[in-house]
Amino acid sequence: MDIEKILNNLVWYGHDTFCLKASGKTIYFDPYKLQGEKAPADIIFITHDHFDHCSPEDVEKICKSSTIIISEPRAAEKFIRKAVTKSMKPGDKLEIEAISVEAVPAYNTNKKFHPKSNNWIGFILTVEGVRLYHAGDTDHIPEMKFIKTDIALLPVSGTYVMTAGEAVGAALELNPRVAIPMHLGGSVGTMEDARIFAQGLEGKIRVEILKIQP
Repeated sequence: MDIEKILNNLVWYGHDTFCLKASGKTIYFDPYKLQGEKAPADIIFITHDHFDHCSPEDVEKICKSSTIIISEPRAAEKFIRKAVTKSMKPGDKLEIEAISVEAVPAYNTNKKFHPKSNNWIGFILTVEGVRLYHAGDTDHIPEMKFIKTDIALLPVSGTYVMTAGEAVGAALELNPRVAIPMHLGGSVGTMEDARIFAQGLEGKIRVEILKIQP
């Protein structure tokens, strides 16, 4: 297991958008507001169909004929004619060559923006022996007690997702080797939320605050 290698190949483009190069694949999560030329995607994961996570315009920028798009059904419908699409719901698993994918619940517990009934998702990827969890838009939910992960990408901005303080509780329950704050740099959330998150986990869990790349 080489967590440092995965971290060194993980790029944050702001909000919930990440690009990971691993196992010979270029993998994106929730591409949104991509600027400039970006490497074409082998796999694109989309957590739900809100415009700032499911952006056909941004998918088009990185899509090639062999790109696989994996999402929940409502978002997947938007890409059926553009690429190979696969739908997942919480609890589903699949394999893409050397990468294992698990879909896990992502929903609000004390607000109405992401209802549990929508079956929107986060993803756990097992890649090069490392388990990476992209939580999607979620609060600190009971299902997190069953998630095993080495790297956790967690929303911290509040308003639509859990606050930085609530995300501290989620991270402590998940107990990853590394926690990375996200859902920042968009319409809500600032780097101050990331700092609050890091301070809350100081001496308990390693936090890496990534720099937003252009």
